[in-house]
Amino acid sequence: MDLNENYWQNRYQNSQSDWDVGYVATPLKTYFDQLKDKSLKILIPGGGNSYEAEYLHQNGFTNVFVIDLVEEPLKNFQKRNPEFPSENLIHGNFFDYQGQFNLIVEQTFFCALDPALRPNYARKMNELLVTSGKLTGVLFNCEFEGGPPFGGSKAEYLTYFEPFFKIKTCEACYNSIKPRTDREFFIILEKE
Repeated sequence: MDLNENYWQNRYQNSQSDWDVGYVATPLKTYFDQLKDKSLKILIPGGGNSYEAEYLHQNGFTNVFVIDLVEEPLKNFQKRNPEFPSENLIHGNFFDYQGQFNLIVEQTFFCALDPALRPNYARKMNELLVTSGKLTGVLFNCEFEGGPPFGGSKAEYLTYFEPFFKIKTCEACYNSIKPRTDREFFIILEKE
């Protein structure tokens, strides 16, 4: 399956974006609410309509970036948030992107990628983070027929992440949204 820009564009145009819950997911909101440094440089890859970036921006975070392979959700985001810096909305391929961040937020990007790209994902995340930077967010703790989304298990995920990160947290979410109850892990991975 070729999960290219046309594939994702078609899914958005045909309203096949069931991963998009329409607001910031509770596990991420809870994590964001405890962050004190509003100047953290934050990246949200595969951000889509990026309710996470919207929430962060509305709560005073000043250095938030979103990258997505498809332009349409970035335009949707800009319409909802006209004061958000347009130069921080990047239409492009995550794997080609260069930069350095304190925090990278994972929300349905990992599960949208072809599983063959998972080792590259872990490597690229490490490359984009500053020392002691964190990759944090949610991963599915279940399998799906077909895909995307593509699920997985904690044991599988750790094989990708342990070579690149100190595993601070990789545990079942206690506060998932109802449709995802008992089907998510919350991760906090720190670049050493």
